[in-house]
Amino acid sequence: MIGNKRPEAAWGSYLSDFVYGGIDGAVTTFAVVAGVTGASLSPTIVLILGFANLFADGFSMGVGNYLSTKSRKEFAEKIRKSEEHSVHTTPDEEREEVREILSGKGFSGRHLEEATDIITADKKVWVDTMMKDEFGILEDHTSPLRSGAVTFVSFNIIGFIPLLAYVLAYFIPVISGKTFELSVVLTSIALFIVGSVKARVVDTKWYAAGAETFLVGGLAAVIAYIVGYLLKGLA
Repeated sequence: MIGNKRPEAAWGSYLSDFVYGGIDGAVTTFAVVAGVTGASLSPTIVLILGFANLFADGFSMGVGNYLSTKSRKEFAEKIRKSEEHSVHTTPDEEREEVREILSGKGFSGRHLEEATDIITADKKVWVDTMMKDEFGILEDHTSPLRSGAVTFVSFNIIGFIPLLAYVLAYFIPVISGKTFELSVVLTSIALFIVGSVKARVVDTKWYAAGAETFLVGGLAAVIAYIVGYLLKGLA
């Protein structure tokens, strides 16, 4: 029923927040790593800029998702209250609108009147129908706070992966000469896995979604590396 989102559908929305937060975290952080490496700057600069980007952008994305989700919910609530008022004060006009909506869907004659009677017999179903078919609003019952928190956490968890090799190099000096290469491998794996999970959100093949995310992230990294390389003389 419209307006009664099942629990698994709500969690699917949070999965979407996690996936897109994670992808953005991995891509933007690795772009910083690639740009700094292209400019031939020290690993310390990678960590400074990388962590600054990680927390600042992660917070920005989390807050942005919270505010946008909250705004959508508030707008839907405003429209719902307006429609509830209209159904109460001008029921004949609202009933005629339902009839027009159903007529546009192919109902006619006795079936049109029966369907109109059924929908307008329940005010919640009546308002739900008006919101969906007149305004194109499908209400989202996810929590804005949870959506923002999931985005922030996923951005930081997945976004940390490109920096992992540089952190490990402080404790395992033997890998210090291969930190960028290791970061490339770890980030590529992370992007492919998160992209594969994205397939559950966008309903496509897991390997296609994984490859697409990997290629987009790789292109962003190549661009950042080239820019860093071209500007390294300024450092």
